[in-house]
Amino acid sequence: MGKVSIALRGWRFDEEEVFDEDGELRPLEEMPEETRRRLIRLRVVVGEPCDACWLIEEERADCNVARMVYGEPLAEVLLCPDHEPEFLYWFRESGGSDYKGQSDFADAFHEWFAAGNRAPDGYGNDDHVDTEPDNVPHPTPDVDELPTFEEALEEIDDEELDALGMDYSDIT
Repeated sequence: MGKVSIALRGWRFDEEEVFDEDGELRPLEEMPEETRRRLIRLRVVVGEPCDACWLIEEERADCNVARMVYGEPLAEVLLCPDHEPEFLYWFRESGGSDYKGQSDFADAFHEWFAAGNRAPDGYGNDDHVDTEPDNVPHPTPDVDELPTFEEALEEIDDEELDALGMDYSDIT
């Protein structure tokens, strides 16, 4: 098994940490802590607006929905495809990589972008290739009746989190 993005492109998960040998979603308590934290955080950020759009637009309804996530839980940057080049330029060319793993990662990007900084014309998105998307395991054989992974994340209730015996209130 390899790496897979779930719900948003960016955070990559080891398939064997998320899916069992039958291709079914593992219970949260069987997942490593870092995987669990990211999945729980995805529950909150999926469907949220692009951070860059939100800095430009007055109304949330005018923002694109984020399709990718960069950074660490609670210091993540949510982006749409239109604004990914800005982030990539900031990270690669304008010192953004200095903030990697830092709690002010998202704030630093937001400040850079809000100050009017942008990628040069023609600075492109990363090329992403879906290799063997049909071979990614599905939680059940009847894919047409599955809720989206986003819906599955929303269905994780607080009691299930409480049963893990850890406090996840900081990321939910």
